[in-house]
Amino acid sequence: MVAAIKVTGVDGPLFKRALLGSLTWLSANHEEVNRLNVFPVPDGDTGTNMLLTLQSAVEDVKESNAAEVSKIAKLASHGSLMGARGNSGVILSQIFRGFARAVEGKSSLTPGELAAAFEEAANAAYRAVNKPTEGTILTVAREAGRAAATAASAPDANVPRVIAAAAAGARAAVLKTPSQLQILRDAGVVDAGGFGLQLILEGMLKTVEESDPAFAALAGVKKPVTPAAQISLDLPEGGWGYCTEFLIEGNNLDTELIRGQIESLGNSVLVVGEPELVKVHVHTDDPTSVINLAGGYGKLLKLNVGDMSTQHRRILDSEGKPGGSGTRPNGVGIVAVVAGNGLVDIFRGLGVDAVIQGGQTMNPSTQDMLTAIESVPYDEVVLLPNNGNVVAAAKQVIGLTKKKVHVVETHSVPQGVSAVVAFRPERAGEENLRAMKAEAERVQTIEVTHAVRDTRSNGVKVKKGDVIGLINDRLEFAGDDYAEVVNKALSKLGPDAYELVTVYRGEQASDAELARLESEIRTNYPGLEVEVQQGGQHHYPFILSVE
Repeated sequence: MVAAIKVTGVDGPLFKRALLGSLTWLSANHEEVNRLNVFPVPDGDTGTNMLLTLQSAVEDVKESNAAEVSKIAKLASHGSLMGARGNSGVILSQIFRGFARAVEGKSSLTPGELAAAFEEAANAAYRAVNKPTEGTILTVAREAGRAAATAASAPDANVPRVIAAAAAGARAAVLKTPSQLQILRDAGVVDAGGFGLQLILEGMLKTVEESDPAFAALAGVKKPVTPAAQISLDLPEGGWGYCTEFLIEGNNLDTELIRGQIESLGNSVLVVGEPELVKVHVHTDDPTSVINLAGGYGKLLKLNVGDMSTQHRRILDSEGKPGGSGTRPNGVGIVAVVAGNGLVDIFRGLGVDAVIQGGQTMNPSTQDMLTAIESVPYDEVVLLPNNGNVVAAAKQVIGLTKKKVHVVETHSVPQGVSAVVAFRPERAGEENLRAMKAEAERVQTIEVTHAVRDTRSNGVKVKKGDVIGLINDRLEFAGDDYAEVVNKALSKLGPDAYELVTVYRGEQASDAELARLESEIRTNYPGLEVEVQQGGQHHYPFILSVE
């Protein structure tokens, strides 16, 4: 136990240290957050998305020596927004945004002002969501703010006690989430995003005061059950460096070993995954060494190396300058989020101007999408997220560019394809938007994958490894093989109302599995025309478009 830091107010340096503490504590526990995800599909997990979002906030404040809390809070708000990934990451960025607005112009915060900032942070998050749902991170943020306000009104109030109260209020709210949401109650878990926010507040408290009184309210907090995933908090001395991301596909991959070796080559390191597939994210001045090291463990997939210095300058230089006129008569560009080499080729072939590689398990950040939009030579751009967990981050781009951005809320690849097909280069933007939305809503999507956890959702009980079928993002069936699940899904849709089934084959699907699936569809539903496309998507052996 280290000596307690005497805290009289929250200034810039203290808030900066608190954020570093939050990142360290969340990084040590983010896999525990991931395991709370109710839905059994392989997707961008809550803990990972919140960790990457918080990491981006810390990167923006790390080099600042500002004494004012307002300046640090503003930097953290900007960084979290640019790095927001997934729904949980976007909500977290709005919490930072509300906090920053509440402390605007302030050099230091009294206990009462800190509590008020926590409350406004929650209010901002609620305002950012069209239909707030209780029993989520929103509820936890609100209860944390209320607890902080109560503590601040006490005669002996101080900063550590206010933060301790916020953390304790968050924990109490997290424990109540199963009583507020049926889906959590059925799965026997608490809300993942809410637990992630609890960890962030606990990390702040651990930094502000390592004293027994400050931790009294947190007695009984469950310790991490997995080894801590450490993140280097130092940025390159020379500037922004290269953001290097990829997947390693192999056998018996040791994430701890890989993490340790990559940490020696860069910072902002994230290494997560399974023995057969590991995701790596690192900021480094020497991406070649990182790639060579990783290549020794297995096959590298979805390699992306971005020069953050160049990207940052390009975005700054673009401010105040009009975009190009483009080459289409209507002056409208298209940007899409797509995962899988075959699907990338399909979208490019349909005329998409820029593709952001991401989606399932790799939710792109707001910054990723902003960079792609700024790269196309059009003043007006349509953005297709093609994944339900990317929509929220996509919407954040609208206020970050001088270009006119329209987000068509496509939740799947088939919806994205239908939207692009409906686009006409000679048609005005608003008319195109109506047509694209209508076509996206018309198509039905069947996604086939394997459950990544035991759970119960939508009345369907699944075990890890089961083949599961989703219809329009809703878990409907579990079975032993792909053809069986697809047959059930098509039957539920009522195939007589449709004419065409397009099968997008993923990386994991074998020739024999594809042949059987195609044969079953043709035999059981002779009225349906069947087309097969090589999608190359990972994690989802088959995605079907029914129209």
